[in-house]
Amino acid sequence: MPPSSTTHLPDKFLNLAEMMNITEQELDRRKQFLEFGPEDEERLRKLASVSESYAQTVIDAFYEHLMSFDEMRVFFADDELLARVKAKQKAYFLRLTKGKYDIDYVEERLTIGSVHEQIELPVKFYLSMYNFYLREVWKHIFEIDRTHPDETIETFFSLMKLTFLDISLAIETYIDSRERTIKSLQQEAIRELSTPVLPFREGMLLLPIIGQIDSQRARQLTEHLLMSIRANRAKVIVIDITGVATVDSRVANHLVQTVDAARLMGAKVVISGISPEIALTMVTLGIDLGPVYTVGDLQNGIEHAERLLGYRVEKIAESALNMDRGRL
Repeated sequence: MPPSSTTHLPDKFLNLAEMMNITEQELDRRKQFLEFGPEDEERLRKLASVSESYAQTVIDAFYEHLMSFDEMRVFFADDELLARVKAKQKAYFLRLTKGKYDIDYVEERLTIGSVHEQIELPVKFYLSMYNFYLREVWKHIFEIDRTHPDETIETFFSLMKLTFLDISLAIETYIDSRERTIKSLQQEAIRELSTPVLPFREGMLLLPIIGQIDSQRARQLTEHLLMSIRANRAKVIVIDITGVATVDSRVANHLVQTVDAARLMGAKVVISGISPEIALTMVTLGIDLGPVYTVGDLQNGIEHAERLLGYRVEKIAESALNMDRGRL
């Protein structure tokens, strides 16, 4: 499916058709796949007045069938709700014979499918609805005009083509919504896993950063760090960027902002994991981290942080170590 020219816009500025990259050109191509042309539209328009006569009967029969299943009765336990749903369902099917199957028609169908997905109405309900509708409608169309069976069959085929277009749109709303939900959950999980703030010792926090840093992640990282500083009464923070592949001016600015925010909370920051490649890149780009203390690896970063906290680590003499082992 070709990308829409508006896909760079935030989702909140797009309608469903644009978000799902369904343009007028894409709609025309789908109609071609279904062999749905002007003659089909004309047949359906002629069916409009007839559909008014049987629509309510078909809807009532369908919901009588539907309510025979316990799992479906859960969705329509309230009589008023059921009446409203049946009215909307009737309008939905009558729209099939109103003509003008353009991008506005698609948007209308996508919106209905999206609402059903949001209330977690099973896809099997959608499919059973279309199956029941087509079977019942065929009976009514054939009974209305038995003298021209060929024309009746062609009219039914036109209706079936449009119905399959509707089915494809409905299922796509389910797939698109689920994919967006899964993607959002995955991104959130990745952010949580890749920016843990770890209490290392009293007064010291360790923040290992893995992967790329964008504006959203940088903001979340800073907020998470500041909350951890307050919760742990931290005085020194070691930010390890060993897992960051590249550092450019944007990433460096994010780091500086994080350091400044931590300083306002009364904490000092040490940045570790500065590789030779990153160091060379920063020098080439003229990136200055200001008063931030930087070291090449995490061990040196932790040692410097311990000195800032007043800790002194000394190696135990070999004789004393052997004596302790003997006591064990």
